[in-house]
Amino acid sequence: MRPDWDTYFMQMTDLVASRSSCVRRQVGAVLVEPHTNTIISTGYNGTPSGTPNCNQGGCRRCNGDAPLGANYGLCRCVHAEENAIALAARHGARTDGASLYSTYSPCFTCFRMAVQAGVLVVRYRILTPYPEEEAAEFQDFVASTGVYMKQFSPRKD
Repeated sequence: MRPDWDTYFMQMTDLVASRSSCVRRQVGAVLVEPHTNTIISTGYNGTPSGTPNCNQGGCRRCNGDAPLGANYGLCRCVHAEENAIALAARHGARTDGASLYSTYSPCFTCFRMAVQAGVLVVRYRILTPYPEEEAAEFQDFVASTGVYMKQFSPRKD
């Protein structure tokens, strides 16, 4: 059966994530021009280009015992969503009105970057849990932006 566009792009996030060198979690993102269903850019999480990969010891935080969600300020890795947006900028691609697909819900920083890049739709497969007070603030911020953010669920045709 031929997948609808949301399913197609969400499946692509898994392929993109397979390029990640992070030892903790593999995340993929696909940035799409929604009117033509054209891929603008892709990104996966990992250390910046030209630096040792995470799985080669390039990030002490990821290779250490930091709890999930802690010490992000010490992490050398670029998130998948950040990578997709930064690579689009590097290659001069427009992101106004784009849709962003990701394997996980974006963190606050990645969501802010998506808003600033003009992304209007964010779709993710897996919800990343946040502490209650952060989750409430994040949801309040999402609502204030007008960006449509929703967890993906496959169509049941």
